[in-house]
Amino acid sequence: MKCLLSILLLLETLVFVVQHQIDGGSRENEISQQLSNEDRRQNPPQTDTRSDASTDSQQYCHLSFPDIHAALRELTATVTEQKANIRALETRLREELNKKTEEISNLTQSQVEELRKENRDREIAFSAALMDDKGPIGPFTTDIILTYRNVFTNIGNAYNPITGIFTAPLKGAYMFNFSVFGSGNPSTPSTASIVKNGQRMVVAHGHQDQYVVNSSKGVVLILEVGDVVYVTLWSGRGIYDETHKHNTFSGYLLFPLREQEL
Repeated sequence: MKCLLSILLLLETLVFVVQHQIDGGSRENEISQQLSNEDRRQNPPQTDTRSDASTDSQQYCHLSFPDIHAALRELTATVTEQKANIRALETRLREELNKKTEEISNLTQSQVEELRKENRDREIAFSAALMDDKGPIGPFTTDIILTYRNVFTNIGNAYNPITGIFTAPLKGAYMFNFSVFGSGNPSTPSTASIVKNGQRMVVAHGHQDQYVVNSSKGVVLILEVGDVVYVTLWSGRGIYDETHKHNTFSGYLLFPLREQEL
């Protein structure tokens, strides 16, 4: 029995030793394989990169030059076409600018002419005295229109020194002034009026027994084209004038008026 146990122990020992040797060899092979793989990763095999780069460059140049030439030709044609378009655009813009400049110039000249005409229409003013020498006027049995023949100013020729009547050449607001001078007389006052279209507007009056009388009036009137304004000496009244020109009649346009402004 003891002999049998001894044999079994011996066999078990042998199996253990053999197994240990087998496992040790396998582990050494695994370690060797891992070290070999790691070395290959750290030290890859050397290749001739210059040769490969040269080959790729030659192939690239060989394949790209025709494309580059074609692109350059296309770009040159495009630039030439754009230059032609720009020149055509510049020519058209220059023509349009010259046309607009001419239109603006003509419009400006037309506006200037209209402005000049308007200013000429606005240039209305007159002033005149009654007599150059001394002497009485009146009294008369009816109202008379005083004719101020000694004209100082008659811009626009709207005042007629022969008739003594001012005729409005355009619609507007006008300012009129007149003065009355007479000798003192207990029975003959000095009275005159500015008249518009036959209607008395304002009256200047003076009366005393001796010496002289002097009076004046002014008024702004709205006149239509063709309206008339003048000065009348009332019936039974008298005035006196001399070289100093005491009796005067004046008027001028303040500003024109449009239809909607009335």
